[in-house]
Amino acid sequence: MERLSTGAGEIKKEDKVRAVSELRREFPLPALLKLAGLPRSSYYHILNKLNRPDRHAGLRVEIRRICQENQGRYGYRRVTVELHKRGFQTNHKLVMKIMKQELLTCRVRMKKYRSYKGEVGKIAPNLINRDFHADRPSQKWTTDITEFSLFGQKLYLSPVLDMFNGEIISYTIYDSPVLKQVTDMLELAFAKIPEECDLIFHSDQGWQYQHRAIQKMLAERGIRQSMSRKGNCLDNSVMENFFGLLKSELLYLQDFESMEDFKNKLIDYIYYYNNQRIKCKLKGMSPVEYRTHSQVAA
Repeated sequence: MERLSTGAGEIKKEDKVRAVSELRREFPLPALLKLAGLPRSSYYHILNKLNRPDRHAGLRVEIRRICQENQGRYGYRRVTVELHKRGFQTNHKLVMKIMKQELLTCRVRMKKYRSYKGEVGKIAPNLINRDFHADRPSQKWTTDITEFSLFGQKLYLSPVLDMFNGEIISYTIYDSPVLKQVTDMLELAFAKIPEECDLIFHSDQGWQYQHRAIQKMLAERGIRQSMSRKGNCLDNSVMENFFGLLKSELLYLQDFESMEDFKNKLIDYIYYYNNQRIKCKLKGMSPVEYRTHSQVAA
């Protein structure tokens, strides 16, 4: 019986009942119950409970399917939202319980690339001032660069994120953090918005964003530039959160054969994040779904 002990050193009654049921083929039941410290009535009550058909069998199968489809990236809240979308009427407490039973708990998080080199250009004021709410698409954008180090190589991701719905508007992936990475990213983003729009572009004080070429590109489009205070990551927590999510749901969740393999899976993940990964605060929709829904409603 001691071998059934849990990590806390306590044997569950259900485990005792399973052990007794297995051993009673060879040993008398009264002796086994005495050894296990189980009253006969408790033994039969728990045994009947264990033998009862699982009334949540269909739900259990669908939860496993959702977790598999999203490669273990969903916690119980998102699983619950997805179940509702699929016609299952259930609550988050039951979903959480089943996920624990099935060992389907969401796996979770992490090197930020430090691009600050002092004041090498013009520092913009902090127009966002931690107000990350946006009423419409392309009202507030944010950006940053993160570094991946694998196989003795480095890769740098530079995305633009829309604060309205968390959508990645554009991104570039380079093997070194050069100015062209940011200019290319901006050109891709600009192609998705009108010539004139009341847009704020927020970043840290990295040297790329202080560069006059970047500031000229923004000014020519009438875009106001905003910068976080030096050394204050909370001023751009929206971007930090995305990077943390990406690393916990991709970098630490999968194995990669090469840097090229990782790059391809990074591209796949960004597509998945934009188009398929639901967010509870977006009414159970993906970023692209939410933007499309808001534009139709308007």
